[in-house]
Amino acid sequence: MNNSRPLRVGIVGGAWRGQYFARLSRHFPQDLECIGIVARREETRQEIADQLNVPTYSSLEDLLRAGTPDFVITSVSWSANPAILEELVSRGIPVLSETPPAPDLPTMRQLWERVGASGLVQVAEQYLQMPTHAARRTAVHRGVIGEVSSVQISSTHLYHAVSVIRGMLGVSFEQATVSARRFTGPLINPSTRAGWTRDLTPHPASTTIATLEFSSGRSALYDFTDNQSRNHLRSRRLVIRGSSGEIDGDQVVRLLDEETILHSRITRHQSGYELDHEGFDTTHLSLDGQLLWRQPFPGLRLNDEDIAMSSMMLSMTRWVRNQGPAPYPLAEAAQDFLLGLAIIQSVDTGALVTTHREAWSPE
Repeated sequence: MNNSRPLRVGIVGGAWRGQYFARLSRHFPQDLECIGIVARREETRQEIADQLNVPTYSSLEDLLRAGTPDFVITSVSWSANPAILEELVSRGIPVLSETPPAPDLPTMRQLWERVGASGLVQVAEQYLQMPTHAARRTAVHRGVIGEVSSVQISSTHLYHAVSVIRGMLGVSFEQATVSARRFTGPLINPSTRAGWTRDLTPHPASTTIATLEFSSGRSALYDFTDNQSRNHLRSRRLVIRGSSGEIDGDQVVRLLDEETILHSRITRHQSGYELDHEGFDTTHLSLDGQLLWRQPFPGLRLNDEDIAMSSMMLSMTRWVRNQGPAPYPLAEAAQDFLLGLAIIQSVDTGALVTTHREAWSPE
């Protein structure tokens, strides 16, 4: 592969997420060239052509006939994704798949059986790449709060939350026992993915609370309310507890010596305030003068989600060039999905659910 040229990337899926990937790729012309987007509906293809000026195709076959991409991003329905992944892998094309890779556990197992050994499938699980989570994870890895034993998360749903839990706890593919319940209460939804609703009427909203107990003895508490990720009336919380302290959001408490407790804060530095003419941007996150995370895309003025998704795409680029580690292998995403499904199963049955080692778990 010629490492001096941008990698040619195709996108399968013309909805908002697929277009999101295409828009982000434009920020990195030296690394990525979007050679086309596959969308089933003609009106969607026309919208993409008008707004993004990117070639559009009605099928994956048409995209591949036009030119072989260096890798493909799939952003389609859960049910449609496995067949597309299998087709791309059969052609030897690396794939960055949207989450989750499959709609249910039997299909996930079947997908792994058919494509797992190829090593060609990565998954765009971006949450650990978000600046705040990346900074906390660095603090954890540096031993700031000692040996981590538990995580409490109330932020995002199911497999996304599980990814953060596993990343912070350092949990791999071990057995887990899950207990979950669901509760309903009134909640106004002032905003959704589509924007402000202007609806001040409370609607029934479900809250799922679950505990996850891993065979290593580590544990997690999961708490998620419908639309919490986008509802400004519900906060997003993450607590990481260790043997010598804890991280609660951006607050850190830890033991220095036999008689000294330190209280600190993970600080986000923003440029662009008052007489700072660099422009509004996140530059870094730090703790007690120690750098935890630095902006990888200075000057682009990206929000945290854009930073995380861009990081995934560029990690994929480096991996395809054999210049970096795998961004997020299919096995990791399958394990996240397995635990997310266990939460749903426990809610539905009212019983404890225990996961077991799957085919994607290393021996």
